[in-house]
Amino acid sequence: LELLRKEPADCVVLDLRLPDMSGFEVLENLKADPALSDIPVIVFTGRELSAEEDAQLHTMARSIVVKGVESPERLLDETALFLHRVITDLPAEKQRMLERLNSSDEDLVGRTVLLVDDDARNIFALSSVLERRGMNVLTATTGEEAIKLVESTPELALVLMDIMMPEMDGYQTIGHIRENPAFRRLPIIALTAKAMKGDREKCLEAGASDYLAKPVNTEQLLFALRMWLHR
Repeated sequence: LELLRKEPADCVVLDLRLPDMSGFEVLENLKADPALSDIPVIVFTGRELSAEEDAQLHTMARSIVVKGVESPERLLDETALFLHRVITDLPAEKQRMLERLNSSDEDLVGRTVLLVDDDARNIFALSSVLERRGMNVLTATTGEEAIKLVESTPELALVLMDIMMPEMDGYQTIGHIRENPAFRRLPIIALTAKAMKGDREKCLEAGASDYLAKPVNTEQLLFALRMWLHR
């Protein structure tokens, strides 16, 4: 706050967990100061949010980006948007990355993805979306089956993991996969019920790279896939 009052910024990236005050208090201070109230704020957090906190943040911040294992691409996309930066002003590599993340299926075509869900309806719906983008889709209905497929599919590029499964749940399955050093960097996107408090943080702690709330929004799913497969 002191730095912003001395030299106002074009955009603020804010963590909710700070040593001296909460991110919510920082947002309240910004909104109360006429000189700072119009600065776009992007909340960058891995913290689980209650429905009330989520609603409160959306009234005070311009965007919320979840901290994953690696999420610089998404953060760049958000900051570029709120800074109104012209894409041609960005370095060529960043231009290509943003263009692909926002529109192209180039990073999806021919890639192999494993879809893990015990509900046949979910598997059918998501498989259809992915196959239309040229992806090769493998499916598993149990954690044990998923682990075997991960270990036997060297071309596997990404896993979509339902958390709520009988017997071995998604947390345990992700944990087993991450125990093998060969799969420490395999992108795993957890699919979790938004209403379940603590689910999001548990996903990231278990080793998920990212998470999406169910029912899955197609555009959010495709954006996440492009982001994690663009490497």
